[in-house]
Amino acid sequence: MIMPTEKINVMVEGGKATAAPPLGPALGPLGVPIKKIIDEINNKTKGLQGMMVPVTVIVDKATKNFEIKVGTPPVSALIKKELGLEKGCSEAGKVRAGDLTEEQVRNIALAKFASDAPRYVNMVMGSARSMGVTVGKGALSEAEIKEYKNAMKRATEAKMAAAAPAAAAGAEGEAAAAPVAAAPEPKKEEKPKEAKKKKIRKGKN
Repeated sequence: MIMPTEKINVMVEGGKATAAPPLGPALGPLGVPIKKIIDEINNKTKGLQGMMVPVTVIVDKATKNFEIKVGTPPVSALIKKELGLEKGCSEAGKVRAGDLTEEQVRNIALAKFASDAPRYVNMVMGSARSMGVTVGKGALSEAEIKEYKNAMKRATEAKMAAAAPAAAAGAEGEAAAAPVAAAPEPKKEEKPKEAKKKKIRKGKN
């Protein structure tokens, strides 16, 4: 009889998984030793620090036994790791973010696909081009490094500018939803006490 299992697929930073979302809340209801699972994930991914790594946790619901499978990071993450880049360049084709040697390309293909067959090498080269990374063109000059930094700055500014209208719309929506205070009712004018007294005296006479 096959026991029911639960699969949890998450992306974690190599060697730095924690019980915070999404991992902790997903494991909690299954009644498994969360700390033990996290320690094992970190032990298995410690060689991939600085990269986001796909991890699958398979839990046997009856016995609470678990199995951890670690995938390989995306090709883009492997390229950034190889070159020490924080990000690729959004202006690929115009601005270079870095350069890989043919040997580095083969190593990345081996790490990702366990093969350096031409089709896998071409896949790595395609990912590199989309990030503004060239192959076999030589190291960046000082002028190119400066231009790359400027391109990164432009990309950040464009992202902030795109986010501004959404933030403004949210603020306007909150303002519109806020209840408007009702205007106070005008006070009724009270007749002077002196005039009231005179009226009473007239009635007596």
